Amino acid sequence: MDAVALALLAAAFYGALTVALRPALARGTSAELGALLTVIPAFAVALVAAVLRSDWDVGGVWAFALAGILGPGLSQTLFTLGVRDAGPARSSVVIGTAPLFSVAIALLLLDEPVGAGVLAGGTLIVGGGVLLVGERSRPQHVKRIGLIYALAATVIFAGRDNLVRWLSVDTDVSPELAAAVTLGSGTLVIAIWVAVARRPFSFAPLRYFAPAGILFGLSYICLFEAYYRGRVSVVSPLVATESLWGVGFSAIFLRRIEVIGARLVVGAVLIVIGGVLIGIFR
Repeated sequence: MDAVALALLAAAFYGALTVALRPALARGTSAELGALLTVIPAFAVALVAAVLRSDWDVGGVWAFALAGILGPGLSQTLFTLGVRDAGPARSSVVIGTAPLFSVAIALLLLDEPVGAGVLAGGTLIVGGGVLLVGERSRPQHVKRIGLIYALAATVIFAGRDNLVRWLSVDTDVSPELAAAVTLGSGTLVIAIWVAVARRPFSFAPLRYFAPAGILFGLSYICLFEAYYRGRVSVVSPLVATESLWGVGFSAIFLRRIEVIGARLVVGAVLIVIGGVLIGIFR
């Protein structure tokens, strides 16, 4: 399977994960525990894939363990808080702004040049964000703090993606093992978060979060495979279509709860187009 198909699958799986989190969280489980119970099955999926691959070159896995501290360690907990407080559709749209922050990080740390195409993409992403923030007919359950949580997760996602892209350029670690190590270290970080926050812990809700976790694991495997096989300029904008997948799945499965209006759809489209422009001209 080529990088294009894998990137689209990664986006679709993550969009579906976002929607699957909503009914699981509605049962009263804390967002922190929900994030942990999502990442555990995701780690299991990636570990099975690594075992099936049977490529155990572990010389550079430490770097992916560090990446896992950022995402999913910090990012997934914040994103789960975002889904809880803002809903899956709007959290998905916020996540779509990741290419803008990815470029900003690369500018600050890697001194990458900025062309007209990147600036145009950034402008579209900002415009989409303005439409989202200025939404007047949002459901009552949507809180601005949820959008802030999702935005914080997005910044961390962008940092993690830059790190993964850099690591995947010259490494002998298989993408399945890299995904498993990243998810494994992320699981440990979230477990520490749950313990420090003193959230009630129980494996009982695991069955409700397992579908989201399986989707998360599949998304991670496809994401790593895509970055290993394709150019960043191709993979990154396709992964950014997660916004459209999240909004689309929300419209299908959570129509009455999420209330998908024209403003939200237009905002998502602008953000995705902006991500595509950044990916092409970066």
